[in-house]
Amino acid sequence: MVDLKTLSDEKLIEYVRAADQDAYLEVVLRYQDKLLRYANYLAQDQMKSADIVQNAFIKAFVNLQSFNSKMKFSTWIYRIVHNEAMNEIVRYKKEMPMPEEFDFKSDENIEYDLIQKETSDLVRKCLSEMPLIYSEPLSLFFLEDKSYEEISDILRLPVGTVGTRINRAKILMKKICPTI
Repeated sequence: MVDLKTLSDEKLIEYVRAADQDAYLEVVLRYQDKLLRYANYLAQDQMKSADIVQNAFIKAFVNLQSFNSKMKFSTWIYRIVHNEAMNEIVRYKKEMPMPEEFDFKSDENIEYDLIQKETSDLVRKCLSEMPLIYSEPLSLFFLEDKSYEEISDILRLPVGTVGTRINRAKILMKKICPTI
């Protein structure tokens, strides 16, 4: 029996396509938290983000045969989430997101959780004041740890443009939120 956890993303996809479609669950487990975070950044709504990610996983599964295993799977799935989020934003452009409530994991770390929440809210607020063409590559680079090449593939922009937008976003971020 194959240990799915030890397979690279690309080998796992090959295994799902060739041998066991149920192994796709491992893909979902590997990516759901990261993709939810990215979708939530784009949509600014946890419920919509969950729908976006769920739809992206379904589309990825349905189109798994079209995935080129010589490419990075993470770039491919992030691009699907990006497209789904952009479609959702256009569809519901006039809706206002509901404020999120505090979600503390334990009573012991309330102060730490509160500081993390305040920092996260401040960063999210600063990013929301920035044009999407700058905030999106910046969030992919710093929050999702994506390389310029991966961001280039996700956003379908030249690598040089990604670098320029990230540099401009850093300057803009310092102007919008000098306390960060």
